[in-house]
Amino acid sequence: MHRAKFTFARLKYNSGDWDTDQRMPSNLLNSLLEYTTIPLDEEEKIVELGSKDLFKYPFCYLSGHKLVQFSAQEAVNFKTYVHNGGFVFVDDCNHDIDGLFARSFETQMTNLFGAQALKKIPNNHGIYNSFFKFEKGPPTTSFELNGWGDDLVHDYLKAITVNNRIGVLYSNKDYGCEWDYDFRNKRFLAEDNTKFGVNIILYAMGVNS
Repeated sequence: MHRAKFTFARLKYNSGDWDTDQRMPSNLLNSLLEYTTIPLDEEEKIVELGSKDLFKYPFCYLSGHKLVQFSAQEAVNFKTYVHNGGFVFVDDCNHDIDGLFARSFETQMTNLFGAQALKKIPNNHGIYNSFFKFEKGPPTTSFELNGWGDDLVHDYLKAITVNNRIGVLYSNKDYGCEWDYDFRNKRFLAEDNTKFGVNIILYAMGVNS
């Protein structure tokens, strides 16, 4: 059966700094190439959240350090995309639950989906076994205890679930910075730290989950 190519789509939104962690997408794409047989687009695609092009891509990434304040069209598109089965991986580059990105993004989610929609997911959720096994839940990043942000290890991820599937996966762990390096330097790591990124994408694509 023919499978559509996976595209790493990064969401461009009007507020804040959406273009963080610029080497991260190519790093994860390299990991998908190395570990899986999924057909890939070799470069990330930047997609405006307010554009209809959003609906071409089943997986999107949203990140930043600053204010998240969706325009009216961005808000409509985000909500419709998630309810239609799209998957958004959101990463807080501040790794700070009280930081501007976290507070403003969570406010946006409350406005769109309700105050109780964004919930912690259990550490035995299927996303932790969609390819590699992470028996303790989300792997810790080297940035969580670097003296910046809230200086906490966040031992959970949050999600908005639609029809028993994650539609929005939300991290305060700063995976974007953790994976923001040239993929050719991966060989110097004792353990490839991008493996959980493979799990996220395969879960989003409905592969092996």
